Amino acid sequence: MSSFDTISRDWLIRFLEHRVGDRRIIRLIQKWLKAGVLEEDQWIETTEGTPQGSVISPLLANVYLHYVYDLWVQQWRTRYATGDMIVVRYADDTIVGFQHQDEAKRFLNDLKERLAQFTLSLHPEKTRLIEFGKFAAERRRRRGEGKPEMFDFLGFTHYCTTKRGGRGFQLGRMTQRKRMRAKIDEITEALRRDRHKSIDEQGCWLGAAIRGYFAYFAVPTNSRMMSAFRAHIGERWFQSLRRRSQRHRMTWERMGRLIDRFLPPARVLHPWPDQRFRVTHSR
Repeated sequence: MSSFDTISRDWLIRFLEHRVGDRRIIRLIQKWLKAGVLEEDQWIETTEGTPQGSVISPLLANVYLHYVYDLWVQQWRTRYATGDMIVVRYADDTIVGFQHQDEAKRFLNDLKERLAQFTLSLHPEKTRLIEFGKFAAERRRRRGEGKPEMFDFLGFTHYCTTKRGGRGFQLGRMTQRKRMRAKIDEITEALRRDRHKSIDEQGCWLGAAIRGYFAYFAVPTNSRMMSAFRAHIGERWFQSLRRRSQRHRMTWERMGRLIDRFLPPARVLHPWPDQRFRVTHSR
């Protein structure tokens, strides 16, 4: 969905007034919406939507989508869904799964109409209706079609696969390639900028950066992409150290010891989804 730039401010204020009774807070938010943004020392007036980059914009967008999307989806499910229906939304990104294809088509048409009523629209390139799930591969094979399509969501590429030994369906997730390339380029630029620092300083910083990266992406079925990421960072670090001097003494054998010393190994840190869902709490 395209939300930040196209949110109706009139509707947003009406939604906020459902829960916020203090008019001073409402007026403060209205001033925030009209404050504009500062880009390269230039003030730019914002006449619609919420200011891009403003700290309050994600919160306001979530409030807006709660009334426009979340509550409406619950009503739609009750009225029209006869099979299983799964809805996941994070900010203005959403995935909706259906057991029946005809219900998926109806939902997509109804959603477009619903969003249009509140000055929102679906992203034309990211919005797709695909066959995915437990029976997708077999059905497509019977029709003489290729493998099920993949989709990107929250930095991961999701795909259909099978468990070890081919026993049963399994949802596969791997790091979105453009996300990984962007992170590698970001770290490479930092290495170039900090090339004068000692090897120990660089190694400690790289280790922390990779641990932070793995804290999000180290999910089951993503081991290959994590290993590739670690290997790419090791190669970029090697190239950076060799460029520090024309009379360098950095061999790949020595580099391997530095990588083992500073860069954390690529291993899965998160449980399988079914294990996470089985966790109970005293509440």
